[in-house]
Amino acid sequence: MKRMWKDKEWREPVVLLTGIGIANFGAWVYLIALNLIVLDMTGSALAVAGLYIVKPLATVLMNFWSGSVIDRVNQRNLMITLDLLRAVLIACLPFAASLWLIYAFVLVINMAGSMFEPASMTYITKLIPEKNRQRFNALRSLIDSGAFLIGPAVAGVLFMMGTPETAIYLNAAALVLSALILYSMPKLEEAEIATETANRMSWEIIRTDWRLVLNFSKSARLVVTVFFLFSCMMVMATAIDSQEATFSKRVLGLSDGEYGFLVSVAGAGIIFGAIVNTIFTKKLGLVALTGGSSVMMSLGYLVYALSDSFAGAAAGFFILAFSLAFANTGFHTFTQNHIPVDIMGRTVSAFSLVEAVLVIVATAIIGVASELVTVQPVVIVSVLVMCSISLVLWAMSFKQSKETGASQFTLAGEKPST
Repeated sequence: MKRMWKDKEWREPVVLLTGIGIANFGAWVYLIALNLIVLDMTGSALAVAGLYIVKPLATVLMNFWSGSVIDRVNQRNLMITLDLLRAVLIACLPFAASLWLIYAFVLVINMAGSMFEPASMTYITKLIPEKNRQRFNALRSLIDSGAFLIGPAVAGVLFMMGTPETAIYLNAAALVLSALILYSMPKLEEAEIATETANRMSWEIIRTDWRLVLNFSKSARLVVTVFFLFSCMMVMATAIDSQEATFSKRVLGLSDGEYGFLVSVAGAGIIFGAIVNTIFTKKLGLVALTGGSSVMMSLGYLVYALSDSFAGAAAGFFILAFSLAFANTGFHTFTQNHIPVDIMGRTVSAFSLVEAVLVIVATAIIGVASELVTVQPVVIVSVLVMCSISLVLWAMSFKQSKETGASQFTLAGEKPST
């Protein structure tokens, strides 16, 4: 990292990575603290589960129109505004007197987060040259993994020293610091256009933008197919994860302490995978990262689903977590390299909307099925569906690579097909 800092081309990306890392670290502290606040307030596990429904709901409410704004404004300024808005709302959470008021705050916070993601994707694509994107995304996966491990640990220390409210305020401060870091980044646009955009935004513009996304999807079918299949992988992973605690307790018979250790194994897999990914990222093509690692991840879920002991479940957790860093790096780089930057906000927002709807539907189906049947067969069938999707994703990644003839989409050292 020190050597990268001396390279002028990498100074701004390193600053951006620092801001992303601080925000992600705070997000993990906030998530755990919020769960405890709601649990202490209501004593209901269902009330806590409601927090996880709010996130895809926020995406559904936000992403059908937010992409039209993202592609027409200064993304850096938009990201700063969204960070500060979330910081204020999160700082207000401890003063919420009812569960429904907390849900309302969390909904708006997640709506801002849903807009932040495609805005940051667009900004990163503009800032980072194509040759450096895979390396940048590998480092981002490493930082995200570190936040996943450090955030909960810091939250635990804060809970011992103070209260969950203290952790909430820490997250608000982290978002303010992230906004200050973003303020030091370049605007990348010649002039401010946010006011102009706000004055002329209309439903007709939103409908036109959706038609633009559909036309792009038709003209770049293989690209969109790979994007959609990867999203389906994440949908199935989220739906299966919703039964993780139930599976661990009822099928494996784990104690609370053993389940906590199982989650720690996943954390170790994530950080180890991110380190290996960062070291060897230049030797891996996007077919291997996007398709191959998705197959490995689904195999990890399969090992977990078929296990009847802690050791088997731990092995599955480690494999799937190890593969996740590679998959995310490949997917982000694929998106940045194949979706035109001038419509990236609209395209990513549209597909995120579809993904959120599928998450709600798939999670509900798996949850109801687990109640009507038993958990293990439902999880096994769900994982088999996930494995099938990953194999099709890998095949489509190869096909897309051969069709474009782009060397960066082949395995390292492999020449494009002719």
